[in-house]
Amino acid sequence: MFHSRRFLLMCAAFFLLPVLAQSDTVSQQAASRSEYAKWRAEIRRALFIPQTLPASKPASFGSFSPANEVVAERVTYATIYGMRIPAIVYRPQAMAGRRLPAIVIVNGHGGDKTSWYAFYSGILYARAGAVVLTYDPLGEDERNSGRRSEAREHDTLLPGDEAPRRVAGQMIADIMQGVGYLSQRADVDPKRIAVAAYSMGSFHAAIAGALDTRIHALLLSGGGNLDGPDGYWDTSKPMCQGGAYRALGFLGDRGAILYALNRQRGPTLLLNGTADGLIVRPHTDEAFFVALRNRTAAIAGTREDLFETEWFEGAGHRPNFVTRRAALWLNRQLQFPNWSDATIESMQETHISEWAAKTGAHIGQSFQNELSEGGLRALDPSIPNVSWQKLQVFSAAQWQSHKDSLTWTGWVHRVGISLPAKTSAESEK
Repeated sequence: MFHSRRFLLMCAAFFLLPVLAQSDTVSQQAASRSEYAKWRAEIRRALFIPQTLPASKPASFGSFSPANEVVAERVTYATIYGMRIPAIVYRPQAMAGRRLPAIVIVNGHGGDKTSWYAFYSGILYARAGAVVLTYDPLGEDERNSGRRSEAREHDTLLPGDEAPRRVAGQMIADIMQGVGYLSQRADVDPKRIAVAAYSMGSFHAAIAGALDTRIHALLLSGGGNLDGPDGYWDTSKPMCQGGAYRALGFLGDRGAILYALNRQRGPTLLLNGTADGLIVRPHTDEAFFVALRNRTAAIAGTREDLFETEWFEGAGHRPNFVTRRAALWLNRQLQFPNWSDATIESMQETHISEWAAKTGAHIGQSFQNELSEGGLRALDPSIPNVSWQKLQVFSAAQWQSHKDSLTWTGWVHRVGISLPAKTSAESEK
């Protein structure tokens, strides 16, 4: 819930910044089209993301119905290094022949397509009339060498300066490949594709949005605070975040340039909790974002269409894209065929910890508390739990035969990195 106290703090933060400084930032010369193109090319090179991504070459592995009027398709599609991405695609059952909006859900650290908020988002927004893509990040679930969830295999320290850039570059390219796969579906309107990302996913999605102009709308939750040298993103998880962010140091003001690039693509909303101690530090509250917005305006040459920020008072680290506020914003960007703003405003909410207790859905142990995911109020109490088994693309035998093109170990071999003598995955066995 948003409170007037937070609104007043936001206003105060804004007006405490010198008005002259705001005026000066916008009056500076805006970046040219060639500068934007150069930045995109340099980011791709730094993170080993090819200028031309591979064709998606999708393959189907059947479908099932996880909830009333919703179909879930089991699919794979291609990504860089000759790898394949296993995914579940949720779509409305009775809207054949129409071009629908679409959403890519990007997980937080340790999450995958079987995480509660992934299938919850898939069913929720399929009921709104969207096609929703959920997938396994590198090192999780069917892309994990032991086919385990919450494994964090991509955190395994690999030798060489290139390895962290390649790991994060893979994860960013995977988002772009998801957008490419959706844009080629006959039931998707390629001009109405959004990306909704959480925590670690917010970092990767902010960079993907800077690179991929096919993304119409970007919603970041539990992150988006792209700070400066030696800040959170520089010093966090070295393989999937810190190494990649440091590699973008050549940009200078990385956060402002990345958001200026995103502005060219389309609207961006950041949804964070005021008590999120995991990602949002005290120095990256609303005053931080006001200053970042001013610097972004200086690069863009305008204050129009800059990223928006909203806060949930007293909330911690959460995937806020299943909330009423997120649904309203997404509806404004995507025009859901089954929902209006009035529909969204009238929908019931559920307390996620109570919903999980009732349905048997799994929430990661460190996120079960009221401050974090357990305390989130999500739309639609009727969303059912979907079992891990149902959310597997492959049978056990199929996975064994395909795993070289799916898993983290297969990826390491394809990239040509020498594995440490004992990986973290082996240590946990």
